[in-house]
Amino acid sequence: MKVAIAKEGQYVSQHFGYSEGFMLYEIEEDKIVKEDFVKNPGHRPGFLPNFIKDLGVNLVIAGGMGEVAQQLFAENNIEVIVGAEGFVDDVIQLYLKKELKSTGHVCR
Repeated sequence: MKVAIAKEGQYVSQHFGYSEGFMLYEIEEDKIVKEDFVKNPGHRPGFLPNFIKDLGVNLVIAGGMGEVAQQLFAENNIEVIVGAEGFVDDVIQLYLKKELKSTGHVCR
């Protein structure tokens, strides 16, 4: 499984499309086996969900995300958790412990 967390500095980005980039985590048996950072190639409506899909991501975590992006991820069977906040390293650990829940927040 591959998880992407939208980040700004060391924190979860509150604006998915405008984040500096994405921490990518490959997870096997609830353990991180590989991590990488991919710079955001730029915000354009509908572009980032396809960019993330092409990276092989199964789950996206962000503070906030627009409705169109959430719909595009759903159409591609990519799970979305929004409403996350704090340090990226802490958030991925919460996810691994199954303690991270989506608020369903939609940026408008």
